[in-house]
Amino acid sequence: MPLDPHVKSLLNILVAAGVPEASQLTPLEMRERFIRLAELVDAKDVPIGKIEHGTLPGPAGPIQIRIYTPRNPHARQLAGLIYFHGGCGVFGNLDTHDGICRMLANESDCRVIAVEYRLAPEHPFPAAVEDSYAATRWVARHALELGIDRDRIAIGGDSAGGNLAAVVCQLVKQTAEFDLALQVLLYPAMNVNVETESRRAFGQGYFLDNATLDWALKYYGPTQIDLKDPRLCPLHATDFSGLPPAHIHTAEFDPLRDEGKAYADRLERAGVKVRYTCHQGMIHHFYAMAGVIPYARAAINATGIAIKDALA
Repeated sequence: MPLDPHVKSLLNILVAAGVPEASQLTPLEMRERFIRLAELVDAKDVPIGKIEHGTLPGPAGPIQIRIYTPRNPHARQLAGLIYFHGGCGVFGNLDTHDGICRMLANESDCRVIAVEYRLAPEHPFPAAVEDSYAATRWVARHALELGIDRDRIAIGGDSAGGNLAAVVCQLVKQTAEFDLALQVLLYPAMNVNVETESRRAFGQGYFLDNATLDWALKYYGPTQIDLKDPRLCPLHATDFSGLPPAHIHTAEFDPLRDEGKAYADRLERAGVKVRYTCHQGMIHHFYAMAGVIPYARAAINATGIAIKDALA
């Protein structure tokens, strides 16, 4: 399919704005640029039942969280969705993904716990993994006081956040302390330094590009990083059996499309129940662009309903 017309219009606006390439930016400049982008494209003022700000204990200090309670919740104890924002592990925060978390809470009837994990280069890999796992353990242990049904906890995220969610699923399986009911991965980053058809076809000119991916890896990982570490690249895990059922979403014009599909295939071959969707005409990050891409709202609605059904 061709690019969605709203997506095409947005890309034209970004090109006309003369946005510099990632390789020319510092992490701080990229963070500021991403915040400005969110102000432009994220859904604004989505009605929500309640938002609470808090912290939980992390391995290097308190971790900021934001708890979204949906409008008209159907019970006191709701299903929960732990959510990790995208941003290549270098940028992004709770504010840049506020709209998507509000909509997911409403549509899924989940209490969404958004996690502000540490970012590189100040805190390189595996800091984000450690924070994400610590947050997940804490939510599972404190589910009752959070108003969450411990047996109905999902984990999810977009892009780098999808990567973290997949990694945490592996860590939870290894410790066997508790179970996760579902993993929801939105155009996840599942590998590095790979040649795929989608990276070759859409690695330039479709919002996320290969230059940005290379730039992010330089900051996210220390110099001697093992590129086959499954905590960095979930596709390098040796065993995919026993992981939670998965809802995996990719975008047609996204360089990360093929690795998301590859992860879905690996799960399916291991006997994990998988629901895979490739969104035609879309680009990376479109879920968080619901303020300017009408299809994103429809996609979030459908994704939320599917989560609600899976956790019923």
